[in-house]
Amino acid sequence: MKDTGPAGVALQAAPRRFRGPFTRWPRISDGVLAAAAFLVTVLVVDAPGDAVVVRSFGDVPFAALLVSATVSAALYWRRSAPLAVLTVALLGWVVTLGIGDAEPGVVTIIALYSTGRYVAGDRKSYALIAAAIAVLTIDGLLDPILSWGDSVFGWFVLFLAWYVGHRLRFRRERAAERAREQAAEARRIALEERARIARELHDVVAHRVSLMTVQAGAAKAVAAEDIDSAVRAMAAVEDAGRQALAELRHLVGVLRPEADPHGLGPQPGLAELPKLVEQVRDAGLDVSLTIESVPPELPARVDLFAYRIVQEALTNVLKHGGPGVHAQVRLGVEYDAIVVEVQDDGPGGNTEPGAGGTVPGSSGHGIVGMRERALLLGGSLDAGPRPAGGFRVMARLPIGGEPV
Repeated sequence: MKDTGPAGVALQAAPRRFRGPFTRWPRISDGVLAAAAFLVTVLVVDAPGDAVVVRSFGDVPFAALLVSATVSAALYWRRSAPLAVLTVALLGWVVTLGIGDAEPGVVTIIALYSTGRYVAGDRKSYALIAAAIAVLTIDGLLDPILSWGDSVFGWFVLFLAWYVGHRLRFRRERAAERAREQAAEARRIALEERARIARELHDVVAHRVSLMTVQAGAAKAVAAEDIDSAVRAMAAVEDAGRQALAELRHLVGVLRPEADPHGLGPQPGLAELPKLVEQVRDAGLDVSLTIESVPPELPARVDLFAYRIVQEALTNVLKHGGPGVHAQVRLGVEYDAIVVEVQDDGPGGNTEPGAGGTVPGSSGHGIVGMRERALLLGGSLDAGPRPAGGFRVMARLPIGGEPV
């Protein structure tokens, strides 16, 4: 259903495309193509009255067989050396003009297509296209049966073969460029999310360590028994707490692109979900909250991440749901994981990276941010349209909060 890309970003699986034999088995297919081109070149000939005649190998001059075999065999390398293959095809065509038999027109058409398909912006390719048209023109002048109309049609076929290959190559390059841009955007969003998550974790840990430091200082002051040992122990706790705060500030100072003006403070948790729901209702969204069973004591990171997932999911509903949409928030426990489910009955949300960003405190990176939080805890997150309409987000977060 999903694939995990660079920097931990879970990307939507791309739809499977039909892969023909030329994509699945390129070498075998090119070998078969070369053999078919050889048979057509030596056995199929034009007859008066626009008829096509199939002859036997015994009717083909040996020189024509040799040239046709050489030119057709070159098609095996049409992907790796398309210009060389086209050059061989044109030289073979020039040689057969003197023989007057087995002209490799089919091979030249295939070689022109391969040149357009696999050669990007090379001046030699344009020169060889002109050379192919020139050879065809000379062939028309030497053959009294061919008219100028036939020659013009041949020019069109040669150019069309090159142009079709050129357009396919252009579409492939554009698709590859879009894929690179999407991957770069996904990496950028993931890095921003990780920086923001690191800052929040810093604030959670730093707040608790600050309390530890204060408590240790108070214990040092009121120690009644074995004062010397108590003082030394509490002083060590206090020093460790201060060092941890300094290290965390340094870490977030490196990760954070801009200084945080809000300073240290406790981050929200599941206890503040009712307040969040009221804020969303004030913004115009009908929301219901169901809390089935939640352990009273959760690791701070699980408590924070569950809250943030609900916040981001409601952000998406506000942004994409439209008027009159009802959202349901359910919080429960299954086995050893917290289950967070947010669903709505609207027309459906946006699953692209970047959806979200209207609830105060949300990141604006929607599903990417929610999934990143779940993965960091060793959990999972599924998001997608509901069969009955609307959108659904379900996250499972291990209560221990330890990544897998």
